[in-house]
Order: sequence, then C-alpha cells, then structure tokens
Amino acid sequence: MVKIEFIEQLAELVKAKDLGEITVADGEEVVTIKGKKCPPSPPMAGAPMPPMGIPAGMPAAAPVMQQTAQAEAPAVSGNVVKSPIVGTFYAASAPDKPPFVTVGQQVKKGDVIMIIESMKLMNEVQSEFDGTVAEILVKNGEAVEFDQPIMIIK
Repeated sequence: MVKIEFIEQLAELVKAKDLGEITVADGEEVVTIKGKKCPPSPPMAGAPMPPMGIPAGMPAAAPVMQQTAQAEAPAVSGNVVKSPIVGTFYAASAPDKPPFVTVGQQVKKGDVIMIIESMKLMNEVQSEFDGTVAEILVKNGEAVEFDQPIMIIK
C-alpha cells in the first residue's frame, strides 16, 4: 500500500523542480505525479522507456496509482479567460512587439488579448468580456492546456 507521505514527497519534488511529470516505478508498482507544465511528447513506439529508480530512503510505491500535484486555485473574482486550445501562450505578436494587454489595461469584447500557437498556427484569441485585465496567470512562451485559465478580467 502506498503511503501518503510518499505521494506528498513526489508532489513537492514536482513543484520544487517545476516538472511536468514524474513517474516512479518499482517492478509492477508505478506512481505518476503530473505538474502544471505539459510533459514532452511520449517516445516513439518501439523505444522502451526504462523505469526510474526510487531515490534512497523513499518507500516502495503501490500498484498503478496517479495523483495530480496542482496547487488549489485561489478564489477568483472576475471573468476568467481560458485557453480555447492546447498550445503555447504568447502575449505579443512577435518578440520585439509590445504585449497585446498588460495588467491594469482596459479591454473591450473583441479585442485581441493573446496568441495561442498550436500546430505551427498562430491563433489570435479575442476577449469575450469588457473590463480591466486584473491578472495574467501564465508566462509568455508557456505551454497551456485546453480550458486552462490564462487571464482574469474584472
């Protein structure tokens, strides 16, 4: 049986090292902890992935168990703009250009507020709300998931 302390140690490691995912295997026993970052694509079929060893002092894992290590989201007041697709968040149209929006800036419904690059296509995302940008939750160039909160507009 897996111990909660073991899962907590793995979750802290994922958080501290800002990892996308960590899998610890011992024979047929496997524990996978996923962080906020998007893990790299899986290896090509036919290329076996060697199991990771368990660091010294850590107890053995339980059979196939998955736990997501994501901090609980704080209470949000305002309209949450979520990613419409999986891709990479860009705050500006080019590295040498100013960002579409900044915290404190007024936006109107229909204003372009970010770009999400997916499959080499740059997808402009327009605001669905009128208001003021209260918070930008991701960094420029960061991978985002579908429906992931990106921005808060009050």
